[in-house]
Amino acid sequence: MDTQVADTLLGSLIDGRYRIRGRVARGGMATVYTAMDERLERAVAIKIIHSTQGPPGRAGAGNFVDRFTDEAKTIARLTHPNVVAVYDQGTHAGRPYLVMEFVRGRTLRELLTERRRLNPDEALAITEQMLAAVAAAHRAGLVHRDIKPENVLVAEAPSGGPSNLVDSVVKVTDFGLARAVEASTDHDNGNQLMATVAYVAPELVTDGRADARTDVYSAGIVLFEMLTGRVPYEGDRPIDIAWQHVDRDVPAPSTLVPGLPRLLDDLVARATRRDPAARPSDAGALLAEVQVARDGLGTANSQTAMLPSVSDGPAVSQPTMVVAAVRPPERPTWARLPEGGQPTRGRRRAAPSAAGDLGSRLAALGTRLTGGGSGRLGVAAVVVVLGLVAALGGWWFGVGRYTTTPELVSMSKVEAEAQASQSGFTLRYADPRHDDQVPRDGVVAQEPASAARILKGGTITLTLSLGPERFELPDVVGKEFDLAEADLVSAQLEVVKGTARFDDGLPEGVVVATSPEAGKEVRPGDEITVILSKGRAPITVPNLVGKNLNEARAQIAQLGLVLVEPTYKESDKPRDEVLGQSPAVGSGVEKDAQVRLEVSKGPPQVTVPRVIDLPCQQAKQVLESQGFQVTVQFNPNAVTRFQNPNENAQVPPGTQITIGCF
Repeated sequence: MDTQVADTLLGSLIDGRYRIRGRVARGGMATVYTAMDERLERAVAIKIIHSTQGPPGRAGAGNFVDRFTDEAKTIARLTHPNVVAVYDQGTHAGRPYLVMEFVRGRTLRELLTERRRLNPDEALAITEQMLAAVAAAHRAGLVHRDIKPENVLVAEAPSGGPSNLVDSVVKVTDFGLARAVEASTDHDNGNQLMATVAYVAPELVTDGRADARTDVYSAGIVLFEMLTGRVPYEGDRPIDIAWQHVDRDVPAPSTLVPGLPRLLDDLVARATRRDPAARPSDAGALLAEVQVARDGLGTANSQTAMLPSVSDGPAVSQPTMVVAAVRPPERPTWARLPEGGQPTRGRRRAAPSAAGDLGSRLAALGTRLTGGGSGRLGVAAVVVVLGLVAALGGWWFGVGRYTTTPELVSMSKVEAEAQASQSGFTLRYADPRHDDQVPRDGVVAQEPASAARILKGGTITLTLSLGPERFELPDVVGKEFDLAEADLVSAQLEVVKGTARFDDGLPEGVVVATSPEAGKEVRPGDEITVILSKGRAPITVPNLVGKNLNEARAQIAQLGLVLVEPTYKESDKPRDEVLGQSPAVGSGVEKDAQVRLEVSKGPPQVTVPRVIDLPCQQAKQVLESQGFQVTVQFNPNAVTRFQNPNENAQVPPGTQITIGCF
């Protein structure tokens, strides 16, 4: 039994106009309700963005409301029969909302849950309408960023019959909403919105950037799921699934559903290539390929291809599914792009009635020309002229209007622009990328490739180099190895363990240092040596300062340490007294670690002056004035006859001097 939590919005009136009737669905960003527009008396859908309370936490983030309003205006201007229309927007209780067209139908996700997979004709019909909507957005400069079955609505077919998916109306929703949320979270939370990982394009995982080709990739994954009943990649964590899009090619649908036509494998492969430059440039280009494939599928199906039926039940006899051209002769108008924007590559052939009318006119012309003798000459002339026109037309459309693409790769941007201008081509630029061989602003890739056929005056898409990728090595000192390794691997660096060492400040297993050091410039693929702590060393360095050198030497030897030759310096401390030590007192070291001592040379020496032959009292005054201690022997009133130490002797300050007077 399902348990529902009471929704306080049910029955409420928003903006004095929209009466909430029921809740349709709740997602990570918003909740969708059905409502009645009491002013115009029509049913609408209202998408209300979640409040700042709770896990979504988006509506109040930074200037999100302003961004959301701008996006709503952009979407409202996007008028297309396959796009869910936006009627109004506003805020209710501080939460932004959109008022949208109410589509009576189910999501593509619900259809796939019920049927598991669709037959090829149904899958292509839905894909065609889905791409028509996305192509209209791309022409308006808008990228969807979150194409998935949950955002594709399949309405009831106008011809009736819930199972007639070929003739159903497909509507795409949530244009621009992902972009508005992404713009808010980028600035406020430091995060970037990523489309559902099952459908995410590789460049959105690696670079976080999206363009029209990102939508092309997601549409290709949706087509793959409709054909096979599953997404190409699965995993225990979303990040594992996302990186499979980067590291692996999408498998051919026929490897999972034997018997699918080769043209469907090729179509999925073109749309889901990992290199964005190798995909169709936008949804309009992919739409043209889908329409061509759909026409080709109709021709192939005239011979009736047999596929196994879809069943999850026990292995019993099941009816087979016949892939046949079950669509009506002309697709409904809402299933095609407006004529002005429809790609010519996928445009249908002329209707039989028009062809028949042209045949009647040619037959009448033939009758008039063959009515007499001169008519036969006219026929010959017409045949010759028509032959020349056909030949020239065939040459022009097949060869004449085409030329070859010049080689622009490895040129600088300035050189490439000059070359393209000289040859009459227009340039456009794809997102730049790093390259170790091509300097910054050099051409890394071009589409079409060099020497390929291209219309004269056509457009060449160039990818410029950002130069070799360089970035500062992140600081992982103080982190446990697993966390440090994850940080470095995510930066596309190779991690090796160096020789562990003791450290007084960091516990065992924590990173002590890296080589190169944090902050140094590195590039993807560089090898980083990580040095781990072994914890505190087993021997504690004692305090040796103030001790005599011999005493300090004995204590060092007793601990199993090695004393390096001491360094002497002048000091007022007694000679051989320890003034400083390294390692510091209390440091942890291991056995045989070296200890360095700084030892006193004693006070600086002074020269003893000559006082012999001076009166005794005068000699005493001279010596005491220079800081010596004086001892007088014999007669203090006589003349000084000897001194000890002798004159010019080098002695420490304050030395005792003895003088003899008689």
